Amino acid sequence: MAKNLAHQLVQQLQSAGVQRIYGIVGDSLNSIVDAVRQTGGSAKGGIDWIHVRHEESAAFAAAAEAQLTGRLAVCAGSAGPGNLHLINGLFDAQRSGAPVLAIASHIPSRQIGTGYFQETHPDRLFSECSVYSELISTAAQAPRVMQSAIQHAVGLRGVGVVVLPGDLAEHDAVADTPLCAPFTRGTLVPHPDAVRALAAAINDAGTVAIFCGAGVEGAHDDVIALAEKIGAPIGHTLRGKDFIQYDNPLDIGMTGLLGYGAAAAGIEGADLLLLLGTDFPYDQFLPDGVRTAQVDSAPDHLGRRTDVDVAVHAEVLPTLRALEALVVPKTDRQFLEKMLKKHDRLMNKAVGAYTHDVEKIRPIHPEYAASLLDDAAASDAVFTADTGMCNVWTARYINPLGTRRLIGSFLHGSMANALPHALGAQAAYPGRQVVSVSGDGGLSMLLGDLLTAVASRLPVKVVVFNNSTLGLVKLEMLVDGLPDFGVDVPDINYAEVARAMGFHSARVTDPAGIAGAYREAFAHPGPALVELITDPLALSIPPKITRDQVVGFATSMSKVVLNGGAGEAVSMARSNIRNLPRR
Repeated sequence: MAKNLAHQLVQQLQSAGVQRIYGIVGDSLNSIVDAVRQTGGSAKGGIDWIHVRHEESAAFAAAAEAQLTGRLAVCAGSAGPGNLHLINGLFDAQRSGAPVLAIASHIPSRQIGTGYFQETHPDRLFSECSVYSELISTAAQAPRVMQSAIQHAVGLRGVGVVVLPGDLAEHDAVADTPLCAPFTRGTLVPHPDAVRALAAAINDAGTVAIFCGAGVEGAHDDVIALAEKIGAPIGHTLRGKDFIQYDNPLDIGMTGLLGYGAAAAGIEGADLLLLLGTDFPYDQFLPDGVRTAQVDSAPDHLGRRTDVDVAVHAEVLPTLRALEALVVPKTDRQFLEKMLKKHDRLMNKAVGAYTHDVEKIRPIHPEYAASLLDDAAASDAVFTADTGMCNVWTARYINPLGTRRLIGSFLHGSMANALPHALGAQAAYPGRQVVSVSGDGGLSMLLGDLLTAVASRLPVKVVVFNNSTLGLVKLEMLVDGLPDFGVDVPDINYAEVARAMGFHSARVTDPAGIAGAYREAFAHPGPALVELITDPLALSIPPKITRDQVVGFATSMSKVVLNGGAGEAVSMARSNIRNLPRR
């Protein structure tokens, strides 16, 4: 038996396959950190301690590692403020379905409930962003709580929180360590009646459109086979992009504010919309009055975004295989061909427009820089994208290839996620190219964690789109009929900041220098940063534009002009006119 509770709990993490813990040391956490030290690190089969500069980064890093590996990842924070800093990243992990365990150390056990220094109630505070959150009260109880937290996190694909008073961590271990054999998650198959109902809906529909989310992971070929059989175009969400867009001749892009291509038209124009493994939250981009079928492994997802006529509680892959013998092929492919032609036209004239004839235009068109990044990055690169315009550029211009991954705060929508996500991805895959696509707003929020890359020798590549503004917020204001205000910041030379921290860095103002800067950064053996000075007036134009959005934008432009900003309004028009969707 381990000599004290901290050692016992750390041994349990080792048995669960944990290789590293992200966090910041602190007095209430010291016993755990020392037990980690005594494991000898991953090089000796133990656990590494990854010292981040902010606990929020620790949680984001663990979330990225867990999403990429599918295995348990761990973060930790000391009492009070230390573990409170974990919350934002843990919300991101929970909503992304990442198996993460958080160790939230606590004040001395005898002081709980007395208003002691740094006192909070973490077991309550973390309940909304976890599938399990429990306070350890005794050494005898502790190993079962730790085991339960691990099982919840892995089995339910979410966050498990263990709250551990610092004094208890030093107590002698008195209970045996629980034994739980490794298990493989089961497959949720559909009920035969549900399969028959779904097949009937597909067979009865003249035209079908398929809209895929992250739940189609592992079902790429089966989705395309069904779509080919019934002549259905395939749209996808941002989280579904990795798993369905590549090698897909029936792809019509993505809908939503970040979207592109013919997906918006495709899902509205069909007799039946088939939602596969998606909990797409933006119901304003889902069609009204279209018969809808939904397949999802989470029963609470069924029908919560739009009315559903046929609901199938199951995973996508076994559902499609059960459908195969029941679905009748459709010979009329006019709808599919129409949507594919529309998608090709929109991609060439709208999304593609920003990447043509801009090689000499300053400030740099961010779309052009993103398209060059797609060309320069490794075929198995992991991209992490900041929330905001970086989501737009990566969604539209980074091709997944079936071998790349794109990680972001796509369901929680937090700023500043890209850099810490990249740290976790790089720690998990030290030999793989990891690219943080960061906005200047997001990078500046957790800027200190550039030091983590240097200190932990993580060769992350950071590409900073510096437009000195919060671009997506600017667009939101304009669409709402408001002049943009409070979104611009002074120009900061992030390349010089990174260089002072030990990064290889380059600042690019001329588009002719982008490709060379990428090559040098990707060839550098350590952490590297490329700062691109991009057009602050380049806006994301969604594939579906409503009358209210047009009115709002026109109203905001009128306010800009009336407030003396006629030049800004004209410049914005010039920057974006080429990207207006053409029907």
